[in-house]
Amino acid sequence: MINLKADKRVRIPVLCLTVPLAVAALGGLPWLCGEQVQAKEETITLRVCNWEEYIDLGGWDEEERMELDNGVEIMGEKALCDEFEEWYYETYGKRVQVEYSCFGTNEDLYNQLTLGDTYDLVCPSDYMIMKLMAEGALEPYSESFFDRDNAENYYSRCVSPYIAGVFAENEINGESWERYAACYMWGVTGVLYNPELMTEEEASTWAVFDNPDFYRQITLKDNVRDTYFSTLGYLLQDQLTDESFLADADYREKLGDMMNDVSPETIQAVEELLGRIMGNIYALETDSGKADMVTGKIVANYQWSGDAVYAMDQAEEEDVYLQFAVPRECTNLWFDGWVMLKSGIGADAEKKQAAEAFVNFLSRPENAVRNMYYIGYTSAISGGEDDTIFSYLNWCYGAEEDEEDTVAYPVGYFFNGDNEDEDYIVYTSPEQVGRQLFTQYPSQEVIYRAAVMGYFDEEQTRNINQMWINIRCLDVREIPLWCVLLTLCVIAAVAAACILYKKNHYCG
Repeated sequence: MINLKADKRVRIPVLCLTVPLAVAALGGLPWLCGEQVQAKEETITLRVCNWEEYIDLGGWDEEERMELDNGVEIMGEKALCDEFEEWYYETYGKRVQVEYSCFGTNEDLYNQLTLGDTYDLVCPSDYMIMKLMAEGALEPYSESFFDRDNAENYYSRCVSPYIAGVFAENEINGESWERYAACYMWGVTGVLYNPELMTEEEASTWAVFDNPDFYRQITLKDNVRDTYFSTLGYLLQDQLTDESFLADADYREKLGDMMNDVSPETIQAVEELLGRIMGNIYALETDSGKADMVTGKIVANYQWSGDAVYAMDQAEEEDVYLQFAVPRECTNLWFDGWVMLKSGIGADAEKKQAAEAFVNFLSRPENAVRNMYYIGYTSAISGGEDDTIFSYLNWCYGAEEDEEDTVAYPVGYFFNGDNEDEDYIVYTSPEQVGRQLFTQYPSQEVIYRAAVMGYFDEEQTRNINQMWINIRCLDVREIPLWCVLLTLCVIAAVAAACILYKKNHYCG
């Protein structure tokens, strides 16, 4: 057997001697190569940080290949990050290398940034985007990013008009979100429930978590914002469902104000109500609720729409059919979005172009489909004049041609802003109205009563966090004085006994 490594060690010295002699004989290397001698291409390093399992990593099996009604074929052979590097070179003639990393929570990401980790492009949730905007940590998107005449600007050309409107209308310090953030995934919150054990009527209210009929059978989220929102919705249920309030010309604005009320009085009222709810629920959870629903450990849980879809899909494999209800009082409109960090981008124009191109690449309709298929959440991309997203929606949930019992489910509000447009009606089986289709693309009626939970300033955040500490931990203010005194006496007695033992042991 030939030892290739040994063979190379023999050949290298010979090569080192031969090349200089050849170059000298030919009059030098510059003469040989002329103007073709160039320095190695500079590579742009783009540091991206995203949620775990929140982008298509490729490696699809052949049976996963999709052939949509519009003729587009979807297949994820390579990871999207790798495909972006190739696309960027083909499109802009420059090399880019994506350094991709992940975070577990918004707070984890913020802590990483505070401790000095440097990223160029990150994908936090709504309130963290607002916080970073308020702190002046974000680099605005360039004017050219919004040029819809540029064929490569897939985000501005393909984002849902509904999502674009939300980002344009909302501001931080007088600047709209759209200037600093590009929406990636979005959805609402609600109640994932087992219809065999809970009715739709029972699940369609935030009061369900206080329903004694489901004592220790429901879970809430283990984070202050989601649980505060749901409890506040329960606290204000009479006002929120009042017909005169729903018909108010300023309903949307007033709804947002009510669901973002963090005055000391409201926080106190929420704390008292939540304290009672804690005695009724099974537990607070972050990610285990999906599995607990599938296994039947619990009957219902507070859930984000994307995770609800995932849980429904998993449950079906076990012949369990879950449903998703949006409380009649209101729902929380949430989103995750791509933002550029000043600390990373700086004044580097090439890096900024690469970051914006990454967002545009993920916004190509076929790539948006790949991400939705891979992670189960709903992309902010509707496709504009490209009908690939809608074709995928039909591929997932449309009724079979010979299926007679169907219902019309309009989604025009998301795709082109017109919910009456017959081109954007999904004809589906009746059960989908309360399941995956409804969960991924809530009805316009649900969207009407959706509110974004906004950014709280430092004092407001401190107050709401203190409320959460009181709920999550034992509040010493509620411990009777006699109990405190008894505990101190026991501690003192134990300490005295220890001292006496040591004295007798060492001196006796």
